[in-house]
Amino acid sequence: MTIDNLTGALPNDGTASLEDRILGGLDAEQREVASTLNGPLCVLAGAGTGKTRAITHRIAYGVHSGVYTPQRLLAVTFTARAAAEMRSRLRDLGAGNVQARTFHAAALRQLQFFWPQAVGGTLPNLLEHKAQILAEAARRLRLSTDRASIRDLASEIEWAKVSMLTPANYLENAQGRGTPGGFDLTAVARVFQAYEDVKTDRNVIDFEDVLLITVGILQEDEKVAATVREQYRHFVVDEYQDVSPLQQRLLELWLGGRDELCVVGDASQTIYSFTGASPRHLLDFKARYPQANVVKLIRDYRSTPQVVKLANDLLAGRRSGGPAADAAWAKPLQLVAQRPAGPTPSFIECTDDEAEAATVTRKIQALLDAGTPASEVAILFRTNGQSEAYEQALAAAGIGYQLRGGERFFARKEVRDAILQLRAATRAATEEDAGPLGQLVRDIVASLGYTDSAPHSGGALRERWESLAALVALADELVQARGPQFGLPDFVNELQERSLAQHAPTVQGVTLASLHAAKGLEWDAVFLVGLSEGLMPISFADSPESVDEERRLLYVGITRAREHLSLSWSTARTPGGRANRKPSRFLDGLRPDSVASSQVRGKAAAPRRKAAAPAVCRVCGSMLSTGAERKVGRCNSCPPGYEEQTFEALRAWRRSVAVSADVPAFVVFTDATLTAIAEAKPSSLEELAGLAGVGPSKLEKYGEDVLRVLTESTAL
Repeated sequence: MTIDNLTGALPNDGTASLEDRILGGLDAEQREVASTLNGPLCVLAGAGTGKTRAITHRIAYGVHSGVYTPQRLLAVTFTARAAAEMRSRLRDLGAGNVQARTFHAAALRQLQFFWPQAVGGTLPNLLEHKAQILAEAARRLRLSTDRASIRDLASEIEWAKVSMLTPANYLENAQGRGTPGGFDLTAVARVFQAYEDVKTDRNVIDFEDVLLITVGILQEDEKVAATVREQYRHFVVDEYQDVSPLQQRLLELWLGGRDELCVVGDASQTIYSFTGASPRHLLDFKARYPQANVVKLIRDYRSTPQVVKLANDLLAGRRSGGPAADAAWAKPLQLVAQRPAGPTPSFIECTDDEAEAATVTRKIQALLDAGTPASEVAILFRTNGQSEAYEQALAAAGIGYQLRGGERFFARKEVRDAILQLRAATRAATEEDAGPLGQLVRDIVASLGYTDSAPHSGGALRERWESLAALVALADELVQARGPQFGLPDFVNELQERSLAQHAPTVQGVTLASLHAAKGLEWDAVFLVGLSEGLMPISFADSPESVDEERRLLYVGITRAREHLSLSWSTARTPGGRANRKPSRFLDGLRPDSVASSQVRGKAAAPRRKAAAPAVCRVCGSMLSTGAERKVGRCNSCPPGYEEQTFEALRAWRRSVAVSADVPAFVVFTDATLTAIAEAKPSSLEELAGLAGVGPSKLEKYGEDVLRVLTESTAL
């Protein structure tokens, strides 16, 4: 493709220079990124600073100036949606032949190509979900599991594999990781091995195996490694703060000692440490490549100055968590807002969760009445279990919504039917049928229920219309971006590609999403809800490092907002419940009439610490060596002092709570805490609060239920 074919936002009057056409719309720092085409480059890019724009223009500039061969550059990012967005932008910039993929997609493509010559035979089938295989592995070991424990074990095995651990060395490297799925680490190691055995028996591999096997082939087969390095000369890695040790190793093997690498990231948006991601690769880039250029993007084009200030202040409010935590905490980028001033973020305290959902819904209705599209509003929460109250409140108010993480857009029946009809129309179309793409798409999907105006009713009819309207709007957007020559066949091909990448168009409706799922997205109005201690930070964030990650997670939530931002919490869980919830410590110094948490913690009246658990076994008097033993006050070799029916009743209650809240079972209570409760049989909240592992948040959430279970099990 020649420079004359450039489309989209680039001017094309035939007189502008290459620099003007590709670099003209960039700010000074973005332009530096886009014009630095060789050698190692590290881009530290804050939220909303246009990092994707900078790197896609860098790639396009390199392609059109002849520095890059499109087929020999690989751009890597972390989600299929982000990769699809990058490919779309590159096409608009006339660099459509550049590959933009996730690590897994790039590795799988290479593995499919090289497997016959490197290994022989047919590549095993790819396992999309671990649950069934893990359940069988647990059954082989005669271990009892439920849905929550299987999910926890899957996450732990994924962490182990991306950390390049095997069942043989897992135990020695996993100390301090608690009890995944309620099992001790020895049991987890056995499940890990059994899981690998079941996969071998069934001739399947999982997503982590795709990376591991590709790494193995590149390490062992010099011919394959040389072929890959000949194919790809330049690499761009987005979201580099989320790279795992396994992905970093694969990247190093792709490079083969070369330094034609551009990485982009922001350590303050590291929110996936629990999956094995580490910002160290980003932070240590200059040490690995002393000659590297480092460019900081700090001009925030997304959010108003009020939102940007709140985000900056949140990170600045972090205080020392000790040498290890301080070493892991990166100095944040100080964002500088570029947008005009907007409304001040609001802080709302509500009496209970139901009242909070109702308050947020009223504020959303006011925004919709004032002209804000529903697709530009989001409610973000810490755990998926919090969504139900907001789903009910929005439905009662007649406000449409979409649950991010629910049914995928391209899996919806009306969307599949629409694509089939569009494809059929493409085959039947003639020259005389040609017309504006937008109108063609409207005419074709009209038979499926699309009309120019939205239906007044809600429910399934409205959801179907919104899906079809999203396809129509996408057709209009693509014509605007790629020119009037973009026709129906092009649109069908675009839909096919987006379907494979799960790159869904915008659907009209308020978005409900967890903070983790919101990464990489943005809205005009964002409501951050449930910001109370125990939810933000989450109750199982029990180390300074994990609390720091929770702070970064809230930072990601704040920086999703362009203009309107609301932060809310409730003082009780249910109407009429005890109002003993406290607003998140992260809001200290940010919300009106509050002081910085450091000012409180620095006073003599420090929080009272719970007395340490006994250091010797109360049965035999021997020293207790583990945290679990100290928590129950008894060594593992001594018999438990609880009634089996009491312990099983508590386990059944915990399982029910975990499934309902969509959290791991150990998040409710660990096995050690459950054992301590069963043995102590507390008869009051005060007695329950005195047990190790029962903090104020868990006491407020579960205390009365635990006492009820104890009473009912004793009466049996």
